[in-house]
Amino acid sequence: MSTPKFIHNKTHFHQDLKKRVNQYFIDRKKAATGNFGLHFKALFFCLSYIALYFHLVFFTPPVWWAVFECVLVGCFTAAIGFNVMHDGGHGSFSKHKFVNRIAALSVNFLGASSIMWASKHNVIHHTYTNIDGIDDDIEARPWLRLCETQKRYKAHKFQHLYFWVLYSLLHILWIFLTDYQKYFKKKIGTVPLRPLKKREHIAFWAAKIGYIAFFVVIPIIQVGWLYWLVGFLIATMVTGLLISIVFQLAHTVEHTHFPLPTDENKIENDWAIHQIETTANFATRNKLISWLVGGLNFQVEHHLFPKISHVHYPAISKLVKQTCEEYGLKYIEYPKMRHAIVSHVHYLKRLGQAD
Repeated sequence: MSTPKFIHNKTHFHQDLKKRVNQYFIDRKKAATGNFGLHFKALFFCLSYIALYFHLVFFTPPVWWAVFECVLVGCFTAAIGFNVMHDGGHGSFSKHKFVNRIAALSVNFLGASSIMWASKHNVIHHTYTNIDGIDDDIEARPWLRLCETQKRYKAHKFQHLYFWVLYSLLHILWIFLTDYQKYFKKKIGTVPLRPLKKREHIAFWAAKIGYIAFFVVIPIIQVGWLYWLVGFLIATMVTGLLISIVFQLAHTVEHTHFPLPTDENKIENDWAIHQIETTANFATRNKLISWLVGGLNFQVEHHLFPKISHVHYPAISKLVKQTCEEYGLKYIEYPKMRHAIVSHVHYLKRLGQAD
């Protein structure tokens, strides 16, 4: 499937919104990138992650305490992904490109490939959000049906019940399967992967081998096969569940759209309006959730301004809401996280029913 084209300048919504947001940073003399609070948070998450690793692997705590620490490892893995890697990958973590690069590379230490993530997320997902056949984030067939254009199987009748288990497997599949599928097939979904340079091939394999050495081989040597397996499954399943829930609440809920290209392979909206219609926010007034998930509960703002750090999303969200209202666009937002989860469950249940 070839990638569709968006209609440009259908309205002045995007231009007006960009002017207002740019003016916000000019008036306050602020950089659009991360601040001290973000960098301190990143340091806390990363040091905690390293400390937990060393304590679990080299000091062998009692089983009950080790289980608790493995859960924390899963939480900190997701937190680093949300707060450090994600902003770094979009170039918004710091004013310095080198620091952004280091932050983006942190995903390699979490088991995934920064190269595959950049293409899958930054390029494909952020451009072709919720377009079936292109956006790999809504591709979970045959296990889940995530939009109406996907084929329904009998098992989907129960997908609103068993999706929790599948979501918990996301991270372990990411580590050991899906990155390799993209690498060897040379495409992400139906979109061809750009040819990798020699150093990128080396970087891909170095990251994968390094992760296996530190998180498989060394732990097995230190604590034994069974203890490693149980601990690894706990950590990766917690990570998978957290990552899946946060990202799915942004796009696969009851009020988001799943546009289809026309016969001329065009999307009948400009890119910015497409992002508004396919994206949802949740729990934006909950400062703790915003802090933990790296502002990914402000997905509307993130999709419109991915190069702006999430620390600024609460402020610019007011400008986005106001501009949407002026242009008659529906700004999708769930007041509480539980409301978004319920909407996601209802959405999965509806798609699982017979057409």
